[in-house]
Amino acid sequence: MPALSDVPPSHPRYASLMTREKVVEGVERGITGRNGLIAQGRGEAFDYLIGERTTAAAAEAERAAAAMLLLAERPVLSVNGNAAALVPGEMVSLAKRIGAPLEVNIFYRTEERVRRIADHLRSFGAEEVFGEEPDAAIPGLDHARAKATRGGIFDADVVFVPLEDGDRCEALVRMGKRVITVDLNPLSRTARTSTVTIVDNVVRALPNLISLVEEMAGWDGADLAGILEAYDNTAILRRSVEEVITHLARSFSPLDELSPP
Repeated sequence: MPALSDVPPSHPRYASLMTREKVVEGVERGITGRNGLIAQGRGEAFDYLIGERTTAAAAEAERAAAAMLLLAERPVLSVNGNAAALVPGEMVSLAKRIGAPLEVNIFYRTEERVRRIADHLRSFGAEEVFGEEPDAAIPGLDHARAKATRGGIFDADVVFVPLEDGDRCEALVRMGKRVITVDLNPLSRTARTSTVTIVDNVVRALPNLISLVEEMAGWDGADLAGILEAYDNTAILRRSVEEVITHLARSFSPLDELSPP
């Protein structure tokens, strides 16, 4: 049987298989926790439900997220193990384009894994990575996720959280921060708590965000603010659920016509 890396790009599940391989490689390198494999599988299941594409609702949320990042005075990009495995270069690229630091924050924290993730980001050109020496705590959290860094997430006005993180999103919002998340489950606590929720796969959302930031970088602040004033996250989540229903209705066919996964 060929290795996953030998699967040809013509394979109908090529993109999904390569994404899985990146997460597995992250576990093997000590970057991603084993629980990240479960999170990846759950996300992939929700991705099926939206047709493995960036929906119109997700595209609108990504546009609002780009505007929010460009308007932020102290944006910070949070990185966990799965994000480090899946989109490290894209996270570094986005950080450079908006002048933001990266900060490593993981639920199943070990200092060794934090260091490995930070070094991994630096290998992609990251110039400022926080998280190895946290000196503050996010109020209302009793586990390692409370650890934060002054000058980083603790002092940020906008925090970009690329993957599900419900209790910390709630805590950050209580601190008065605006939170942007990428979460394929529109019903999750993360999705419902965040200021802007992008219901999309992180491997699509990050390139989209980078392109939008590049496009909108020269815009007038009033135009960017207008995008945010018109944005309604509850309506976006509702539309995201409707997208799932519509996709399932269009995709339904008798069982004998369904292709194997």
